[in-house]
Amino acid sequence: MPPPAANDHELIIVSGLSGSGKTTGLRTLEDLGYYCIDNLPIALLSALGEQLQQDNPNLHRAAVCIDIRNSSNLQQFGELIEELRGKNVSCQVLFFTASESALINRFNETRRKHPLTSSQHSTADAIAIERDMLLPISELADRTLDTSQDTIYDLRERILGLMGTDQLSTSVLFQSFGFKYGAPTDMDMIFDMRCLPNPNWDPVLRPHTGLEQPVIEFLGSQPLVGEMFESVRDYLQTWIPRFFAGGRSYLNIGIGCTGGRHRSVYIAQRLGDEFSLELENVLVRHRQLS
Repeated sequence: MPPPAANDHELIIVSGLSGSGKTTGLRTLEDLGYYCIDNLPIALLSALGEQLQQDNPNLHRAAVCIDIRNSSNLQQFGELIEELRGKNVSCQVLFFTASESALINRFNETRRKHPLTSSQHSTADAIAIERDMLLPISELADRTLDTSQDTIYDLRERILGLMGTDQLSTSVLFQSFGFKYGAPTDMDMIFDMRCLPNPNWDPVLRPHTGLEQPVIEFLGSQPLVGEMFESVRDYLQTWIPRFFAGGRSYLNIGIGCTGGRHRSVYIAQRLGDEFSLELENVLVRHRQLS
């Protein structure tokens, strides 16, 4: 399944057996920049194709998941695919499957039921029924992925390989804030700077922020501040790559002090400046200065 030409209107249809990795597939495509829709009714495929042709920069490539939840319309799938391809939409079908034993193990581990399990059908029966119902899609697949032996991380790597890239676009946000106004709830980790010397107690420094030279010079001259910066920097240099290797595509890192104007601003900005030399997408935001 080679990557399509850059000027194509691109649609990837993700389908497959319950428990085979469809959700991981769709999330990986979303991390790669695809506009993703889960459980799109098959009847709306044509309308989506028309939207892709409108040259909307926010919707030039999309990925949709179609599975057993569309059971009443599965027979229309082949006809709609041909219609899309006739409209200059690069349409690829990615089908996920796995062995019966692997799927049963996954349902047991997650303690979830197969959607077709009932008082008349065991999990094994439900898997067999689903395979048969999805034949209209699996027979038209451009690529079939057997995920029986894959972990989530293995599967992400396989999908990245299929899409012609070996890594996701990643980003890191450093956000300074003041604890007195509440810690942000969307941070992946938070570092507390309240143990550092506080410029707020100096009447000359108080009106300035951690972005201004008087505070920068004061904090830069404090050994404890340098020790804190190096400790946090070294920790992040070790662990940011591990988070990304584990499948994360972004990290939000909070740097807090009491008021969010001096110490946290200084440290967050220094970290942002340093990591921007190592990473592609590094953002710095100062909550209390905005």
